[in-house]
Amino acid sequence: MVSENINVRVKGELKTHLQQQIGEQGLYENASEYVRALIRNDLKSRTEAWNWLRAKLELALRTDEGDYIQVTAKDVINRNKGK
Repeated sequence: MVSENINVRVKGELKTHLQQQIGEQGLYENASEYVRALIRNDLKSRTEAWNWLRAKLELALRTDEGDYIQVTAKDVINRNKGK
């Protein structure tokens, strides 16, 4: 795999946070390691979100049509106002 450099400029609060995450006081050796960890976590979160949605949709798709109740947009609005 060919490595490609990506340069990112951070200032202020973002730079301070980045500096706290790297070096002797942080969990990461350098900024690149920290950014890679952030990207991995983002991908993991996205995958988990899709898996959750897929599980919910699969349940709905397996449900018999007779189990559904027809509602209007007004019904949904009124139901949500009660929450």
